[in-house]
Amino acid sequence: MESAVFKTLVQVESGQSKLPARPERAVSRTYPAAPHAEEDRIELQHFSPTRSSATTPRTEAAGFYVDVSRPRTPSQSDEVGTDGVGALQSVWDPYMNRFRLAACCLMNFLSGLNDSAPGALIPFMETYYNIGYAIVSLIFIGNAIGFITAAPCIDTLRARLGRAKTLALSQILMALAYVPIVCTAPFPVIVVSFFLAGFGLSLNLAIGNVFCANLANGTTMLGLMHGSYGVGGTIGPLIATAIVTAANQVWSRYYLLTLAFAAFNLGFATWSFWDYEKEAGPDASLLHDSPPGTRQVSAILAAFKSKIVLLGALFIFSYQGAEVSISGWVISFLISSRNGSPSAVGYVTSGFWGGITLGRFVLSPLGSKMGERSFVYACVVGATVFELLVWWVPNIMGDAVSLAIVGLLLGPVYPCAAAVFTRNLSRQEQVSGLGIISAFGSSGGAVAPFTTGILAQAVGTFVLHPIAIGLFTVMLGCWYGISVMRKRTE
Repeated sequence: MESAVFKTLVQVESGQSKLPARPERAVSRTYPAAPHAEEDRIELQHFSPTRSSATTPRTEAAGFYVDVSRPRTPSQSDEVGTDGVGALQSVWDPYMNRFRLAACCLMNFLSGLNDSAPGALIPFMETYYNIGYAIVSLIFIGNAIGFITAAPCIDTLRARLGRAKTLALSQILMALAYVPIVCTAPFPVIVVSFFLAGFGLSLNLAIGNVFCANLANGTTMLGLMHGSYGVGGTIGPLIATAIVTAANQVWSRYYLLTLAFAAFNLGFATWSFWDYEKEAGPDASLLHDSPPGTRQVSAILAAFKSKIVLLGALFIFSYQGAEVSISGWVISFLISSRNGSPSAVGYVTSGFWGGITLGRFVLSPLGSKMGERSFVYACVVGATVFELLVWWVPNIMGDAVSLAIVGLLLGPVYPCAAAVFTRNLSRQEQVSGLGIISAFGSSGGAVAPFTTGILAQAVGTFVLHPIAIGLFTVMLGCWYGISVMRKRTE
């Protein structure tokens, strides 16, 4: 038998014989479950190569071939449907993502400069305008109304303008907000300026959260972005206090710094995000190509019906309410209840923001490794304990240390929560949902400090602590509802 096969092979190679014909079917079989005619053939279909034939090893036989190369890894250029899955971008691929992450960090750095300074400047604003706690608290209300007004507009602006132009608009609004403040305009104009700043900050925050959360290692990327906010929050009170006390300048001159950063971010963010939709491919189209109008109104309404959006909004409302209340009123508490000097205790807020910064940079990666659910529980409970120490320990140094630890524990909570929100929202819901969550967060950052200011004027600044602890309790209740929800399968 072997010699016959060898003889045939020699004849074929030398051209002396033709290839043998395919043998006829020896046994005819008919399967009841799949009847077929005698002439029917069951053959493998022809597979189209994914790479050039010169570079793709394959095995050929009988009119078809099987690709035996390594399976191709999905990329952003793959076709992705509404329930398909595409590979996540990273900070290194596409190349421009490293600059986009830097732009998000710089814009959040500006947000930190904006949000942390009022705590140190409020006593000087009260003196300059001859107003009390209740009136000066209107700056928080103006900021919150700006956030709330922006929430239903974010998705529409992003769909019409794209990310680059939307971010450019946000920086223009912020620059326009800082000009009257630098000029020390009448106080009602200052409140309107904080409204414009809040509108711009809301656009930055929603788009930055969506971008960072959809990168590989999203929790870490969000930690970097929100850690930059903490850096701004740390140096903001230091610079503001130094300008007023050491340089003996009017309080509004601090906002020359924020105006300069808004101008820089206008150019840098626009440049870095200019071709984002082209580079991101089909994944971006899920977030970008939906036409403005009825569909976006429906998306916003659907977001309001989402349990994760509602619980997330209340969670961030409480978080930012506690954060801004502590940073905004703890200086007044130390002055009135601990007899501290304004020029000395003005720097205590920087310790709080320094703790937030360190927590977001160092502890956020631990949250993703340990699991966000238990990690956030531990952080919030720890923050509650140290907030009680700030309230009960009648020592400025002890209060300053405890306050810094409160910031350290609160720092990683926001990026961990944002990562969980993103995983539980579909791609179509992310911009609207996170925009609504951010807007409610800013509302908390206004309602809680405003309420604290009203009550402080009536009964004393100690009310800061029960309000903050009450907000921490609300956070724990919301987190219980959020953390038991399943992850989205998209």
